Amino acid sequence: MDINAFHSISITRVCGTIDALLQVQPHPDAAEPLEEVLREAGAKFAGEPCSRVLIYNPDAIGSVLESAAPDVFRKLRADTELQLPMLSVTPPVTPVCFASMYTGVRPAVHGIQSYRKPVLKVPTVFDDLAAAGRKAAIVSTAGDSIARIFLRRRADYFILPTVRAVNEKTRELIAEDAYDLIVVYNGNYDYWMHRSSPTGPPALRALRKNLETFEALQAQVRQHWRGHNAVIAFAPDHGCHRVYGFFGNHGEDEPWDMNIYHYWTFLPGSGRTVS
Repeated sequence: MDINAFHSISITRVCGTIDALLQVQPHPDAAEPLEEVLREAGAKFAGEPCSRVLIYNPDAIGSVLESAAPDVFRKLRADTELQLPMLSVTPPVTPVCFASMYTGVRPAVHGIQSYRKPVLKVPTVFDDLAAAGRKAAIVSTAGDSIARIFLRRRADYFILPTVRAVNEKTRELIAEDAYDLIVVYNGNYDYWMHRSSPTGPPALRALRKNLETFEALQAQVRQHWRGHNAVIAFAPDHGCHRVYGFFGNHGEDEPWDMNIYHYWTFLPGSGRTVS
């Protein structure tokens, strides 16, 4: 891996990918879906439709971390079937990135171009699903970007005080099996990265906790979504870098802040697809 080279697949393509997986008409201007994901889903599901998608959004986990925590990324690659080298948007800060990921358009189009958290006024994947009669849940910690910029949609919001509560609620929602799309945000790595550097012990503990959470959610999906063809993704928003020797930050148009990987898993159902 050349850490000085930019990845080339924009995170704006996640929105259209979710729409395509769930057979939903995308809104105008949304970037084209990820053909790699759709091709893999078609093969895994023998041409049958996907009816459940879960996107796990851990914050600030960049591809440069692979050398700092190789065990984590080896495990992620072993536990997922498709790994895509994704490119964030500029500036690579959380509200800008998640706005781009779930609107499918660049910051100049969706309007969030700095670290601000206004409610988006352009269409999102959540609007696409609602127009098609599909249900989406957003699960996030209070005050964070995903909890704020996607408000005023026909989606169900579970805004909770801690990462632990967010993950417990997500497991409950999977077990209830009432949503076509669940988007869940964890900001614990980002929190500790800023305070202890990207590779400080607290940050690396949070990184490993993110992987444990993703594994637990996959297990929950396997147990409770057996009647569905389901897709799960580990999809961070941007990377990070060290500043002043012992802190972490992000926001630069450089590979260490822009390059990330998205990891996808495809779980065929029992042969009975539930819509």
